Amino acid sequence: MAELSLSIWLLTGLFFIIAFAYSAVGLGGGSSYTALMAIAGMTVLTIPLVSLVLNLMVTTVGSFNFIINKHSRLGLILPFLVSSIPMAYVGGALQLPKTIFYWVLLASLIFVALRIYFWGHLSFKLQTTARGRLIISLFAGGVLGLIAGIVGIGGGIYLVPLILMLGLGTQKEAAACGAIFIWLNSASGLAARLQHNSIDIMGFIPLIVAVLIGGLLGSWLGATKLKPRTMEKVLGAVVIVAIIFLIRKLILL
Repeated sequence: MAELSLSIWLLTGLFFIIAFAYSAVGLGGGSSYTALMAIAGMTVLTIPLVSLVLNLMVTTVGSFNFIINKHSRLGLILPFLVSSIPMAYVGGALQLPKTIFYWVLLASLIFVALRIYFWGHLSFKLQTTARGRLIISLFAGGVLGLIAGIVGIGGGIYLVPLILMLGLGTQKEAAACGAIFIWLNSASGLAARLQHNSIDIMGFIPLIVAVLIGGLLGSWLGATKLKPRTMEKVLGAVVIVAIIFLIRKLILL
């Protein structure tokens, strides 16, 4: 942790806010954790490992809250998981150069911002056969799993809006699927990375505690009380700040 340019306690507070906002809409927060750690100067080998661990923490409680409130549908999430889990493992075994890693991360954050502010009400019904839906789900799951493993973002930031835009499920069903998808793909990507790298997790205990508490509160409120659109706006503000700082870092590379 000595290489960080930001205080661990400042990061802890920011990670709590991120976990709360992301978990309320079924996400783990990996994209913003990763951006903040990049801004703080953490190495590109450490960032995905820590981000995947934090994703697991948030989506463990998130999955539980959405499942017990009966928002999950196995038939909706299963085709995505079949292809995403092995591809997340493949992605976790890859090591990208620093600049490419940052650009992939920036693209994922911009996608989230566009989804929240410009595609928030975009929806269309997928007009295809059951076979067609299966093919699309398998293909999308594989691509999202690969990105999840490479960057350490879980992949839910893509899956949740995809389900909504294709009209495959409700907002809460999409959030539930997102949490389960992130948990399983984070576990797969982390397993691959731990075969080649390791971290001293004790140095990140404050961050883990912060995301556990934030994820517990956010996912509970998201599953029971809050409107998903309200939390998406909070999430959008967090993402835009991360985009600005990440662009600044890329300029200075």
